[in-house]
Amino acid sequence: MIGTSRKSYPRIWNVVAAIPCGRVASYGQIAELAGVGRGARMVGWALGQAPDRASLPWHRVLNAQGRISIPRGSRARAEQIRRLRDEGVVVNEGRVDMRRYRWEPDIDELVWGPAAFGDLHETGTPGED
Repeated sequence: MIGTSRKSYPRIWNVVAAIPCGRVASYGQIAELAGVGRGARMVGWALGQAPDRASLPWHRVLNAQGRISIPRGSRARAEQIRRLRDEGVVVNEGRVDMRRYRWEPDIDELVWGPAAFGDLHETGTPGED
């Protein structure tokens, strides 16, 4: 089972990498989008085994209630809170309002990633001069 689980890790990492700045997702949501069903715990394991954790936005992953799952008083928890606040996410007593900050990707974002349409926001319509 563990060997099979690890084969899903790259899909999990790709979904986490697609969460845009200022948005969050739950472990269960990541599992569903990565196609691992009820694999919320597997998402946590995968994040702990990510080869390039420094560039993966792990801090945008919370539990289903919007709570930070990292133990209170730990450096990692403080780092997660700092990173979320730096992105404009309001963290109150270790909790984020999922109704306000939850990532709701559309099909284009899932297929192409959030950066694929970056210039639409900057210049309007592609090809306009």
